[in-house]
Amino acid sequence: MAADATVCHSAVVSRFVEDIRRARVEGLLPERFRPSDVRKACPGWAAATYGVFLPKHRVGNPGGYTAYFQRHDDGRFSLIA
Repeated sequence: MAADATVCHSAVVSRFVEDIRRARVEGLLPERFRPSDVRKACPGWAAATYGVFLPKHRVGNPGGYTAYFQRHDDGRFSLIA
């Protein structure tokens, strides 16, 4: 059962990251963005997702999660890949 939960979680993470990438390509997000920008550009996710996901998946996150974002000194994020 744990493996199924991991696969499911990975699919959700991938969909959210792909939504953010798509929004960047379509010009809906600037190169550097805040969670509130992502909320506007990628609606439909749980409210907490926007504030938690970016820092959780930043370069150097303390949990060792896969990094998709760089956090900048001004608090904004950018995609790293």
